[in-house]
Amino acid sequence: MKFENIFGHEAVRKQFDELVKNKRFPHAIMLCGEDGIGKSIVAKEIAAKLLNKTEIKEYADLIEWKILNDKKSISVDQVRKIIEEVNKKPYEGNNKLIVVHDMDYMTIQGQNAFLKTIEEPPLGVYIILLCQSQGRVLDTVRSRCQIYKLNRLDEHEMRKFISGTYNVTNEDEMRTLLAFSDGIPGKVDDFLNDKSLKEIRNMVINAILNIKKLNPKDIVDAANQLSEYKKLWREICNYFVLYIRDALVYKETGNKELLINLDKIEDIKKIASQFSMKQLNRMVEAVNYGQSNLETNVNMPLTYVEMLFKIQEV
Repeated sequence: MKFENIFGHEAVRKQFDELVKNKRFPHAIMLCGEDGIGKSIVAKEIAAKLLNKTEIKEYADLIEWKILNDKKSISVDQVRKIIEEVNKKPYEGNNKLIVVHDMDYMTIQGQNAFLKTIEEPPLGVYIILLCQSQGRVLDTVRSRCQIYKLNRLDEHEMRKFISGTYNVTNEDEMRTLLAFSDGIPGKVDDFLNDKSLKEIRNMVINAILNIKKLNPKDIVDAANQLSEYKKLWREICNYFVLYIRDALVYKETGNKELLINLDKIEDIKKIASQFSMKQLNRMVEAVNYGQSNLETNVNMPLTYVEMLFKIQEV
């Protein structure tokens, strides 16, 4: 990938360019931002420039570490292997880059074991830590890094990214992708290619359309189906809210041009005709209540059952 094909984060990337150019790049930095925001792309751009390369691709002196497939965190044993790699000499030039993904999922023991290496890596070795939440990273680790936060892209940047990456020219499709990505580039690819998200969208719209017909067993079954997508509960709640939001907008204005889910226009019309403005607003409250419980790790199937019953009772 050429540097000019990277979209967004221009201010912080320009700052990194100056640091590299003036040979003042910190020995350890932490890039923070939501999943899909572009942390790994920015990290690889930094690495390429520190290695005096002209594009992003695999290099012998760019080493990436991720959580192992069968694990939920980066263990202290894996950290010891990272430290071994840090202390090996570069293969090609004078510099070497170590990029650690999901630093906020490194165990406390692992973070403590990594402290000295982060503070004093060998000359020419640069460590880039990627994380979603600083709050899960030890203060002692954060204090040894310069921290940079990557923010969501604005609409102009997202339009450039979507049209440039996916060649989307249809305005209806563009608006749908803008709404579902919410400024996070990685969500565009998920929306277009993730089969699970397409299944969830259909499940959610069907649940809203048929909510009045569902008996208690149907609601429990629907809740269990939603619970199978354990890691996608935010997306599930978001889809509920976006469909209901569209129904509210269409009911009030009758203007389909203002809708997000334009590919579901006929279903949106049916929802708008079935429920009053008051009922639709109470549905949103029910979903927000469910999301609040999910955020605090309340039992997932039980939360969905309660949420669906609240929606049914509006």
